[in-house]
Amino acid sequence: MEKWQPKKRIQWREMVQEDWTDVHKYSSMEVVSQYQPWGPNTEEETLFFVETVLLDAKKIPRRRFVFVVFEEKTATMIGSGELTIRDTVNREGEIGYIFHPDYWGQGYATEVAHLLVNFGFKELNLHRIYATCDPRNGASAKVLEKIGMVKEGRLRENLLIKGGWRDSFVYGILEHEWNS
Repeated sequence: MEKWQPKKRIQWREMVQEDWTDVHKYSSMEVVSQYQPWGPNTEEETLFFVETVLLDAKKIPRRRFVFVVFEEKTATMIGSGELTIRDTVNREGEIGYIFHPDYWGQGYATEVAHLLVNFGFKELNLHRIYATCDPRNGASAKVLEKIGMVKEGRLRENLLIKGGWRDSFVYGILEHEWNS
């Protein structure tokens, strides 16, 4: 199978305080948070999220990297991506991404997931990167598979979400798999 290649239609940078209003445009939407333990966010919750991201960026050692994503041709913020180092000894990280629904199904999440994994291996020297997704979220599972992540299993009822327990699929990729 041919390896997926990014189309390079986006720009990204680390999140800043002023981004909260654009983040709130999608984080306040029910459809965006349907598979998440948070949301839909109030303005106060979105502000708190951005403030937490900024505080985490100053920690030493740094373990969390959150990027806002812009559509290159319009310079419109369309979502965000995150990589968190979960285990420094075993060099393991976790990625996640969230997008405004106007940009779903167009390959943007796949581009960001690719950038996050590449960043984790090339810049942070990680050995393994994983992601989880709700089994009902087939679009997210396809994103992870497209960039070469392998479905490693299913965690049963591992997340309490909106009054009920949710399973999670776990996808992972190793550094030598990414580089091959």
